[in-house]
Amino acid sequence: MKKLIYIVSLLLITNSVVKAQLLGAGATFPYPLYSKMFSEYGKITSLKVNYQSIGSGGGIQQLTAKTVDFGASDAVLNGKQDSALSGPVVHIPITAGAVVICYNLPEIKEPIKLTGELTADIFLGKITKWNDARIAAVNKGVKLPSTDILVVHRSDGSGTSNIFTTYLSKVSSEWNGKVGKGSAVNWPAGLGGKGNEGVSGTIKQTPGSIGYIELAYAIQNHISFATLENKSGKFIVPSIESTTAAANIDIPEDGKVSLTNTDAKNGYPISGFTWILVYKEQNYGNRSASTSADMMKMIWWMTHDGQKYCADLNYSPLPKAAVKVAEKIIKSVNYNGKPIMK
Repeated sequence: MKKLIYIVSLLLITNSVVKAQLLGAGATFPYPLYSKMFSEYGKITSLKVNYQSIGSGGGIQQLTAKTVDFGASDAVLNGKQDSALSGPVVHIPITAGAVVICYNLPEIKEPIKLTGELTADIFLGKITKWNDARIAAVNKGVKLPSTDILVVHRSDGSGTSNIFTTYLSKVSSEWNGKVGKGSAVNWPAGLGGKGNEGVSGTIKQTPGSIGYIELAYAIQNHISFATLENKSGKFIVPSIESTTAAANIDIPEDGKVSLTNTDAKNGYPISGFTWILVYKEQNYGNRSASTSADMMKMIWWMTHDGQKYCADLNYSPLPKAAVKVAEKIIKSVNYNGKPIMK
C-alpha cells in the first residue's frame, strides 16, 4: 500500500512540473533558429514545442483551421487569408534574415556578382547560360563556364518566395508585369523544391543550378551565394550586418513591413522579417488560459532573451525599434478580453 501511495505521489509531482505541449507550424526560413530557441526555452521551463517546418502557406492554413497554437510566416497575411480567419491575427516579429541567391559552380571560387535586373531575367528564363555577356559584364576577370543555368524555386506556398518575388517586382518591371509577387506564383522557368531544405538540396546536387534560400541554409550546406547590387549601387555580401542595416527602419505599430530593396546604403536588398502569428483573442475552442499564457511568455522570451541565439545561426537580432513594437503587439493579445501579458 505504501509503495502504491509513493508511485501515485511521484506521478502527481512529475505531472505538476511538465507543462502542456505547444503546436506550431509554418516558415522554413527561421527553422534553424526556432529549433534552437524552443530547445533552450524548454530547458528553462519544461515547456515542449512541436514545430512543423512546412512553409509559411501551410502554417497559415493550419492556424486558420485552428489545428496549431501558433503559425509562422515570412509574409504578412493577404486579404484572402485574412478573410478566411475566424478573428483578428497579430504578427509578432521574431528576427530578420537574408534570402540569398545560391548557385552550384564548383570551378568559381569567388562570389559571383549579380544585379537585380540580371537576377530577374535569369528567373524569367531569358538568360540561360552562365557565360552570358551580361553576367560577364559585371564579373570582369571571372572565367564563367558555358554551363546551362537551371533555375530552382519553391514548390510550396512560401514566405521566402514572397520576400524574393517582392524584391524582383521592385527591381524589374517585366517581372512585376508578367509574374508579380506572392507566396506562390506561376514560375516562368525551372523546377521546384519543397521548403528551404528542398531547394538547397537540389542546388547542392545539381551543377549549374541557381535558386534562393535563407542565408543560414546556405552556410550550413556550404553552398556558394552571390553578392547583390543594392539600390545605392553597391554590391553587398549577405550577412548579419547587412541584414541588420536593412532592418534599421521605422517599424509600423502592427509590425507589418517589407525590407526588400532597402534604401539603406549598406543594406542587403533581399532581407525580411519573419513573424509568429497568433489569434488576438485566445479564448477559442478548448484552449485554456494557462496554455495561452505559456505561449505568450515564450514569445516574449523569444523577442528578448532568445535574441542572443540569432547571430550564431546567421539571423539578425531584432533592432530596438522592432522589439518595442513586438512588446506592444504581445501585450495586445487577450484571453476572454483581458490582456495575457501586462
